[in-house]
Amino acid sequence: MKKTVLIAATLLLISSPTFAGKMAMPTDMPASYEAECASCHMAYPPALLSQQSWKNVMSSLSKHFGTDASLDSKTQNDITIWLLKNATTRQKYSETAPENRITKTSWFIRKHDEVRSEVWKRASIKSPANCGACHIDAANGVFSEKNIKIPAK
Repeated sequence: MKKTVLIAATLLLISSPTFAGKMAMPTDMPASYEAECASCHMAYPPALLSQQSWKNVMSSLSKHFGTDASLDSKTQNDITIWLLKNATTRQKYSETAPENRITKTSWFIRKHDEVRSEVWKRASIKSPANCGACHIDAANGVFSEKNIKIPAK
């Protein structure tokens, strides 16, 4: 019994850092998600937000962060269903995102607390929402601290 608990605890410790840095895009991603969402910003892995946050985002596309990102009803429904199906189940990411922004969640703020405000304003970064500016493999859902390069300008 003790050996089983020790093995389980070891596996949990070994796997946690790996999972924390990897948010792979689900393989069943609809083509419309890439085409519609990634035309303006990176296609964020659905596991970065809770179901409620994705519901909020997808129900307010006409006012999507200052842009009208409205979709036809079928495309909106397909993307919404996929986002909700793949939304986070981890407590760490489960809060409803303030203002529906990943960058306003407590986990995001905690993970980026060492980044000075002027860094976000660099021309090559522009905003905290531009994950790919620093996270080299963000497009592949890899956000590991070992794979960061913060642009100088």
